Amino acid sequence: MPPRQLPYPDDLPRAKRALGQNFLIDPNIQRKIVVAIDPGPHDEVLEIGPGVGALTRHLAGTVRRLILVELDNGLAARLAEQYAGDPSVEVVNEDVLDVPLERITSDPAALKVIGNIPYNITTPILFSLLERSPRPRQIVLMVQREVADRILEPAGSKTYGALAVGVQAVADVSRVMNVSRDAFRPVPDVMSSVVRIVPHNPPRLTPQDETSLRELTRAAFQQRRKQFQRILRDAYSLSVEDVEQVGRAAGMDLVQRPETFPPQKFIDLARVLRDRPRDP
Repeated sequence: MPPRQLPYPDDLPRAKRALGQNFLIDPNIQRKIVVAIDPGPHDEVLEIGPGVGALTRHLAGTVRRLILVELDNGLAARLAEQYAGDPSVEVVNEDVLDVPLERITSDPAALKVIGNIPYNITTPILFSLLERSPRPRQIVLMVQREVADRILEPAGSKTYGALAVGVQAVADVSRVMNVSRDAFRPVPDVMSSVVRIVPHNPPRLTPQDETSLRELTRAAFQQRRKQFQRILRDAYSLSVEDVEQVGRAAGMDLVQRPETFPPQKFIDLARVLRDRPRDP
């Protein structure tokens, strides 16, 4: 059976390629995404890139406060006009990367985040939410399917890397659904997925752990085809003897390549590297 063809709504504005706009027009997918964040009457929800309000229409009136952060001036004005009579909806006409969560909510740790985000800035948006304290309570995002695969990738696979380690080390991640290209207008060139990210609460890593982990993963996956022992010697100026001691302390065979180790091993190794005694 051929895929269901959705009509092109008459009221859709022209998408701006420079802003990565593809409007989600399938109402069933819209509802499923909103259900995935489990909106409740006491929740504050940040919607990133609401566009023409595909998700907004299912959220407005169901949560205590809905903050819409939209960079496009015309779409922000359209949303502000549409929800002018609803005091629970606030429109912020800015780049989400320039909006600190503390400016839009008094309790970032309770905030839920949702969005059909521009795929060209997926990673910056993800890490702007995850490399902070406190983190939002829950994050549900539409992303490029290839990026979702990389976030969810287990150790040992070809595309397992810094993104998987960075996200999985601080949050539980799951795929809500895959989304057909035909659910959007204009039809994008790539396939999409919706992912749910639930940051660990309380956090399992200290701020120092996270800094050390980021330093290690950056070094490891810039040279992912090398053995881990070679990477550590180069990046941390360790001797062969130092590397052997570090490997024993972390319980790791550093002859292996970085992609063979799960996030917890990266955490263990980052702690050993940070805390090892230095020569006077």
